[in-house]
Amino acid sequence: MSHHIIELEDIHYSYPDGTPALNGISCRIVHGESVGIVGANGAGKSTLLLQINGILVPTRGKVRIGEVVLSKKTVKELRRRIGFLFQNPDDQLFMPTVFEDVTFGPLNLGWTPENVEQAAKKALEQVKCSGLKDRPPHKLSEGQKRSICIASVIVMDPDILVMDEPSSNLDPRSRRQLIQLLGTFQHTKILATHDLDMVTELCERTIILNEGRVAADGPTAELFSNERLLEGNGLERPLSMQRPHLRVSV
Repeated sequence: MSHHIIELEDIHYSYPDGTPALNGISCRIVHGESVGIVGANGAGKSTLLLQINGILVPTRGKVRIGEVVLSKKTVKELRRRIGFLFQNPDDQLFMPTVFEDVTFGPLNLGWTPENVEQAAKKALEQVKCSGLKDRPPHKLSEGQKRSICIASVIVMDPDILVMDEPSSNLDPRSRRQLIQLLGTFQHTKILATHDLDMVTELCERTIILNEGRVAADGPTAELFSNERLLEGNGLERPLSMQRPHLRVSV
């Protein structure tokens, strides 16, 4: 399934004011992989995700999805293969009801009303939000909004799922439900986050960014066990991998 493969070749990007954000990133992500993208604030995580989706175009280098190189001519085609979850759900939900948000994408692609309704119902069932279909999105909890955003993405049946800080602003229960939900998806998943415990649970591979460069790329458990590597890149070991403090009896 070559169309599920993402290749980044020497990606550079500078913002319009000249601020460099990415400085020569190269990597390859293959079908079915779940990859965490981590790093301190300003490391380039969100900017990198926006390159993959074509919202930002590299100053230099190539983004390739399968056999297709990302360009102005191919961006619409490639976005159909990539489901993108923004950091802020309110940037993604804009219709009067949940059902209208979930059906927006398929309708704009010209799907038949019957296929749209069937796909939307299935997507809402997958995220366990069927009962919310007539609710206004702005009246939902953060966890519910996040689930509806995921439904609006998976309804398009993307090959690749790209997520920017999916667990931000979620309470512990909503975060746990999100991890369980994402764990059921067979998509190629790319997850940029500060939540290293989430990466530990969902991603066998992690890429650490530092100042727009790849500082490390390898098995998640191996990288997260390397305290010197983490500290050198402004990170700390996930709580799940930290030794509990010894209790002193008195």
